[in-house]
Amino acid sequence: MAICPHKMFTSEEIVQTFNGLGLTHVVWIPDTTLGQWDEALRAAEGLQLVQVCREGEAWALAAGLYLGGARPMVCIQCTGLFESGDALRNVAHDYQVPVFSLIGYRSYLNASSLPGDTCLKFTEPVVEAWGLDTVFIDGPDKKPLLASHYRACQEKQIPGIALMAEGAA
Repeated sequence: MAICPHKMFTSEEIVQTFNGLGLTHVVWIPDTTLGQWDEALRAAEGLQLVQVCREGEAWALAAGLYLGGARPMVCIQCTGLFESGDALRNVAHDYQVPVFSLIGYRSYLNASSLPGDTCLKFTEPVVEAWGLDTVFIDGPDKKPLLASHYRACQEKQIPGIALMAEGAA
């Protein structure tokens, strides 16, 4: 299946990746890009999709799932990362729960047509400010970084972020 220029992973690829990592839960708020995976994730055997109301809830819910023996991943857009900072701080830094997240970087793939989108200005500095082990998936050749970075963070028992380039807002 051809990759759309405004999204990094197809639904089939993301389900295969998540299943290959042994994830049990995807805790998320779907955006325009991530939401395209909804049907496939809901149908995926062994994965439970948990949709929260606000992104701040995602961190606490994922931490609780992890502490209960599950293998969750938080999937939110960068704007949700901005909104959920205090919850992320508690989970990652205060409690040191090794929750991993896939953060969609809104408008990165079509920055030239959306020059006023402030996500392009704030996303990378905000991610860097949290001081978490991060990889940036900004092209199809970097898709394998999601799985390898997740595994490395889990092995080290540290929180991690895969920042994934997205298209339109």
